[in-house]
Amino acid sequence: MRQYGLIGYPLSHSFSKQYFTEKFQKENINNCSYELFPIKDVTDFPSLIINNHDIEGLNVTIPYKSSIIPYLDEMDNVASTIGAVNTIKVIRDNPAGYRSKTRNDNLKLVGYNTDTFGFEKAIIPLLKSYHKDALIIGTGGASKAVGYVFKKLGIDRTFISRNPKNDFFFKFEDFDESSFKEPLVIVNASPLGMYPEVKSFPPIPYSVLSSKHILFDLVYNPKETVFMKKGRAAGAVVSNGLKMLFIQADKSWEIWNNSDKDLVNTVV
Repeated sequence: MRQYGLIGYPLSHSFSKQYFTEKFQKENINNCSYELFPIKDVTDFPSLIINNHDIEGLNVTIPYKSSIIPYLDEMDNVASTIGAVNTIKVIRDNPAGYRSKTRNDNLKLVGYNTDTFGFEKAIIPLLKSYHKDALIIGTGGASKAVGYVFKKLGIDRTFISRNPKNDFFFKFEDFDESSFKEPLVIVNASPLGMYPEVKSFPPIPYSVLSSKHILFDLVYNPKETVFMKKGRAAGAVVSNGLKMLFIQADKSWEIWNNSDKDLVNTVV
């Protein structure tokens, strides 16, 4: 049985298992399964690989998109540039003598970032010519992927967080209401509002938002967060992360099933 799955903690919010299980059924993909692997600490990752010989690919979610990198043998250019990985390809047919960082045999673990692909495809249809600036809420791997896409699209981006990790991020208190009146694209790339903490939301001045604002929530469980509800009430265009999830999941499947030599071009 070819096995795929998702690592992170906790995983009670995830739709990934349901999505891939339905995909396998609809597309008549046999001898494959997709499982959830909730690991409480990233240091448990090597034992997961060692004890599950049928794993051929993994998705990575909160909070391990950056901390998983030291356990990988290679990354593609996008993941390397961002410093975040959400897809791992497990290659088990390398030349004898290859020494993996995870175990001393010919196993190779290669990291990719399909969040960028998914977010770009999901956000472009919503953008207008007046969307010149973006506000990205969060400090994790997802916010890095979002920032990468906006840079690629020529949209200025500012990172904001309740607890900034460094001087590159701003606090919510650093902005007043006037800062939010321009037609911003505001992306929640934090866990705020994610199940089970469904009552939480980013502390921004929703009353000054307009129909020229976009509120994009990477959270997809619940399907409509408080962040989205407040944005919709103010007239803003809102979207959750489901479309992005599906697009990046399909991209992961493509990576797992394509030749690694056609995909990897950066060594960690």
